Amino acid sequence: MNIYVALTLFSLVILIYWVISELFAMLFRFTGLPADKARFQVVSLLTGCGFTTHESELLLTNKPRRRLARITMLFGYVFNITIISMLINVFMSIKLAELSNVFSILIPLLAVAVIIVFMRVPKVRAWGDRLMERVAGKLTHRDVANTLLLLDSFGEDSIAQVTLHEVPEEFREKPLSKSGLRPKYNIMVMLVEKPGKKAMPAGANTVLEAGDKLTVFGDYKTISRAFEARERFTEDS
Repeated sequence: MNIYVALTLFSLVILIYWVISELFAMLFRFTGLPADKARFQVVSLLTGCGFTTHESELLLTNKPRRRLARITMLFGYVFNITIISMLINVFMSIKLAELSNVFSILIPLLAVAVIIVFMRVPKVRAWGDRLMERVAGKLTHRDVANTLLLLDSFGEDSIAQVTLHEVPEEFREKPLSKSGLRPKYNIMVMLVEKPGKKAMPAGANTVLEAGDKLTVFGDYKTISRAFEARERFTEDS
């Protein structure tokens, strides 16, 4: 195989591998796993390096995540074999090639590196996350006003930030003590940030209003359902 073709194919496989890792990380995010933990687990699963930290319990104790982890490992196995075979092909092609212009040969690899680095730029990554969020919202038919940002997970429970663009009718003009959030949904509102003000501890007489940012604790799916909120992936509202 020609060295240019071999390197181009190898670069394409690397790019696809990176895209798939981001895709699986996003899928784990949809199951309620925080972004940093999702990416770490996906890299561990795809590379076959194992995921023996205590964070692996977040995958093993959740049935959808276990199923997704198995699929991720299978993809990783296939792609690892593909990458190794492509590497062998590249080295064999190098022996047969006349390396008169090393830079031109490395152009495919440099192009992939530039794309990956470019996508790591905060503004570009934020744009990509917002685009994926809109697409995911349409695919899952979650066309609602309120947004939900997962901050951390503790077993089956999570800490999340809810931005209220519209207060659900069930909680409208009611203090938290009469909203039913705690007895009905087992959701604890810890902090409330009013527009233009600092976040303050929530009290029994706190009334939720449009524009509030809430820091809440409870089951992730229950929080999403109670506040009629769709997930977002960045700190931007």
